[in-house]
Amino acid sequence: MFHFKNKGFTLIELLVVIAVIGLLASIVLVSMKNVRAKARDAKRLSDMKQIVLALQLYHDKYEKYPGSTSSYGEAEVICGGWDTSNVDNDGDGKPFIEPLVDEKLMGGVPKDPIGTGNCGGYEYRYYRYSVGGYGCDASRGDYFVLGINNMETSGNPYPKSPGWSCPSRNWQPEFDWVIGGFEK
Repeated sequence: MFHFKNKGFTLIELLVVIAVIGLLASIVLVSMKNVRAKARDAKRLSDMKQIVLALQLYHDKYEKYPGSTSSYGEAEVICGGWDTSNVDNDGDGKPFIEPLVDEKLMGGVPKDPIGTGNCGGYEYRYYRYSVGGYGCDASRGDYFVLGINNMETSGNPYPKSPGWSCPSRNWQPEFDWVIGGFEK
């Protein structure tokens, strides 16, 4: 009579394999989360380059930057007059820096990839200040401030943020990434 020995896996061996697979899967998921956050931050920085270029083109044409939100219908009151990428106050489908879209300098002004919150969430913000505001050099004219409220992969500020400040106000602590520009 022949005796066959079972050649299957024991319950303990199967549980060990399942535990190892679970551990590897959790490591991959954590790595993917960081990769996605870095990709969103890269998109944010790319968006800023596009917006700054469009602002420069607008300035070249009109010798000024787009005005306050009320000048183009957004009348942003939630964020103290800042134009935010998350809010379309006048419902025209152009929630952020409308003049750039109206002048066809951009097909549509981008918004933050997560785009949550108002005045503190993931958003882009723009404001045009009057000449001499916050002690900035009045001979250089009005100026704009453009910023990314939050980045996901850096503490405030983002290490490569250009920064923007005037004698009596520094915007860098308010944003993870910020830039500005004078009209003259």
